[in-house]
Amino acid sequence: MKQLLTFIRKEFYHVLRDRRVLLMLFGLPIVQVILFGFALSTEIKNTGIAVFDQDKSAVSSALVSKINTNKYFDIDRNLTSSNEFQDAFKDGKVKIVLVIPSDFSENLSLQKKANLQMIIDGTDINLGNQISNYLQNIILDFYKSQAKNSTQSYNVTPEIRMLYNPQLKGAPNFVPGVMALILLIVCVMMTAIAIVKEKETGTMEILLVSPMKPSFVIIAKAVPYFILSMLIVLVILILSYFLLDLPIKGSLILLLFVSTIFILTNLFIGILISIFVKTQQQAMLISLIATMLPTLMLSGFMFPIENMPIPLQVVSNIIPAKWYYIMIKNIMIKGTGIPIIWKPFLVLFGMMMVLFAIAVKKFKIRLE
Repeated sequence: MKQLLTFIRKEFYHVLRDRRVLLMLFGLPIVQVILFGFALSTEIKNTGIAVFDQDKSAVSSALVSKINTNKYFDIDRNLTSSNEFQDAFKDGKVKIVLVIPSDFSENLSLQKKANLQMIIDGTDINLGNQISNYLQNIILDFYKSQAKNSTQSYNVTPEIRMLYNPQLKGAPNFVPGVMALILLIVCVMMTAIAIVKEKETGTMEILLVSPMKPSFVIIAKAVPYFILSMLIVLVILILSYFLLDLPIKGSLILLLFVSTIFILTNLFIGILISIFVKTQQQAMLISLIATMLPTLMLSGFMFPIENMPIPLQVVSNIIPAKWYYIMIKNIMIKGTGIPIIWKPFLVLFGMMMVLFAIAVKKFKIRLE
């Protein structure tokens, strides 16, 4: 029994002396509780809304003011024509358009009832349903406030239209997210593990002392996984089209070009990880913690970025998958092109170039 206690005490000493183990045991649970408890939430906040007020009366202005003063919605713009609906959704800031008919105030005064229309961005069906429910509750409260002295009951059911997703499918949201996640795993994790494996077997040292330029070494390592990743993109697109009935509304060439930039960006991340780690286990762990978890949490795939605290919104800007996810949704689902996605494209392209330059520099240092 005494020997058993001695061994238990010895193991405690080993655990308490290892800072990495302590960080895994206590640091990660604390971070996860803070993130999921306070920062990451499915509750909508500051959701962009556009208003097409055809009535332009005191009553309709009161309704718009009530919506705008609510913490859940921010009036992003006021529309002057129904032709502006599509453009309002293209940049992703507006999630819902509220259409107030020209006879809104008249019907409300005569019938104590008025019809409204809500046009919702249906690319994320779950978020769209949430936004619809929140706005319907605000409108219902408005109806009640306009009829305080009335005994008439109200059944307010605004007309709802899901733009880009009339069949109410989940594919328009999860297919772009799954594409980003799979490419991340293949490019970052597999590349890092493959290079570290060569370091462990000693073949990497042969490459480092060869006359080949560092940039050529990087390209040689990236090409096989680049080709495999492009094949994966094509397979996902084919399956989405034939099995999920999800057509590509935008340019296929533009989609493949954007995917190429994202793949190269992740390949360079995997190469950089391989430079700083010594074992395959370390490469896998860092790939998971440094890339996969931030992608799941901060790319907008699972949690709306606009609902996050400002610090996390700032951090999300350095996540390559965020910009790729924005572009793929716009191209595939909304059918937009360069005039809409040029900003996220430049950000992702800049990330790729910076990562490539750092990878080449680090290889040069190794050679010296």
